[in-house]
Amino acid sequence: MVIHNHLSPIAFAIGPFVIHWYGIAFATVFLLSEWVVRLMLLREGASKIDTSKFVLFAMLGTVLGARAVHCAFYDPLFYLVNPLKIFAVWEGGLASHGGVIGLIAAIAWTTRNLNPGTLIFLLDRITIPAAFGGSVVRIANYVNSEILGRPTTSDYGVIFDAVDQIARHPVQLYEALAYFTLGSILFALYLLPSFSRSPGRLTGIFLLGIFSARIFLEKYKVPQA
Repeated sequence: MVIHNHLSPIAFAIGPFVIHWYGIAFATVFLLSEWVVRLMLLREGASKIDTSKFVLFAMLGTVLGARAVHCAFYDPLFYLVNPLKIFAVWEGGLASHGGVIGLIAAIAWTTRNLNPGTLIFLLDRITIPAAFGGSVVRIANYVNSEILGRPTTSDYGVIFDAVDQIARHPVQLYEALAYFTLGSILFALYLLPSFSRSPGRLTGIFLLGIFSARIFLEKYKVPQA
């Protein structure tokens, strides 16, 4: 069964301002993640940590990290010749693994003056909404007809009408499913006292899971550059 993806990446437009589903998904993920982490801290009696201070830094760190890795590793010659294009994030080009690095760096910066264990404590809890958020963003990539999969000769595939008429692996959905599964596992482990009280375990499983999924699914992707 071959499915045609003719979804529009544009959610709505107000005059000259165009709002994309990807942007809505990206912003919503951060706002909901902050809310979820706040509930987790309240549940654990750690509500004195003000998570609202971290949201802007986390978003900036994620975007900057994702952009920096994309420019440095996916198409460095293009950005060396066109340095101003580095700032044109609206044209696409965000590497999710760079986003993970940027997120960790941003949280490390915002917790630098707090107790030494605050960083890993927060990261252990952020991993859960981060995994689910990654799933949502990959679905938005599917709507955008980007991060395309390689052509498939099987009876199942997706034709992205905005790109071409070739049946491809819906690798965005593969990745979304992988991240959703990872988030579910992390949440189940978080409910176990042996895990939630062991600093770094959830973060370690998150990093292992997210990068293992990326490495495994890379063979199904068309090179992004």
